[in-house]
Amino acid sequence: MTSTYAFEDIGEAAAVMAGESHRYVYGRQHNPTQEVLERRLADLEGAEAAVVTGSGMGAITATLWTVLQAGDELIVNDTMYTTARALVTEGLPRFGIKVTFVDLRDPAQLESAMSDQTKVVYFESPVNPSGALLDIAALADIAHRRPGVTVMVDSTFASPALQRPLALGADVVVHSLTKYINGHGDLLAGAVVGAAAMMKRVRAIGLKYMTGSTLAPLLCFMVLRGLKTLSLRMKRHGESALAIARMLETHPAVRSVNYPFLESSPDHALAKKQMAHGTGMLSFHLRGGEQAAVHFVNELKLIARAISLGDAESLITHPGTFIRARKDLVPKDLDAMGDQLSLVRLSVGLEDVEDLMDDLRQALAAVS
Repeated sequence: MTSTYAFEDIGEAAAVMAGESHRYVYGRQHNPTQEVLERRLADLEGAEAAVVTGSGMGAITATLWTVLQAGDELIVNDTMYTTARALVTEGLPRFGIKVTFVDLRDPAQLESAMSDQTKVVYFESPVNPSGALLDIAALADIAHRRPGVTVMVDSTFASPALQRPLALGADVVVHSLTKYINGHGDLLAGAVVGAAAMMKRVRAIGLKYMTGSTLAPLLCFMVLRGLKTLSLRMKRHGESALAIARMLETHPAVRSVNYPFLESSPDHALAKKQMAHGTGMLSFHLRGGEQAAVHFVNELKLIARAISLGDAESLITHPGTFIRARKDLVPKDLDAMGDQLSLVRLSVGLEDVEDLMDDLRQALAAVS
């Protein structure tokens, strides 16, 4: 628990500044507790190294600011986490970076979209908020046909207990450690994982002075605590989510359910190839549309209404509420988002699954 490290003499300090020593210098760049957590995360992802950050957005921004510069192009999936979307639509273009949105559910569209300026292909799998999967191996193969392109995957919804994007061809993995890896909903943290040379650059550029998004030693210790139960928690999350998805799929008030490990899912074959088992995230649409979705969420008693995910407690959100709150959208835009406005996203926690299903059933009865 220190912010800075003392040197025996000025020569020792000079060796660090010259890059001849890897000694700790200042807490914003590195400390011993961070290093333990980074080694464990790298091991879990099958990587050479990792850098932990103060939040998931800290991990995303530190990586993109390291790799991209004015004149470069970033290709992203057309559906993504809302704050990351704000970064790539409102932040990066201000500094001369071109951002291209592509429906990466069809890998062929990536091939058509890429140009000589493309430097990063960035996407989530599973995708927030729907939980749909993208074919990481196919997208990485296409992206790497052009030299110098970095494939960056946000694997927050899965965690390394279920999916290892680097083994599928990605170059960099980012996580919001806030979610499943910590698992207790009591801190903010992020991580970037990949090759040692890349992580050295992210620490020196993206972390040290572009974002300053440092993770405190105590929070590193708390994430290390969460790692001890990661595989056990993910197994329980996945088992409960699959049971709930199956129940919802047969309920007359539900129009459709998005969960890749449902046998009826269009992503089922890819899920079995790409992931060890299902995560705790699912989404669904009610037959009554947006109005029914809002009413349903408000009727829940046990499941908490909250925007995060991956906690021990079950959390539910209606993304359409936040879409409607945007001041830049006109009625025509909202009409075009009809299906998005009726979506409900559920993060299934570790409570007794029968209690969760009882809560869902009673709320569904109110809108049937």
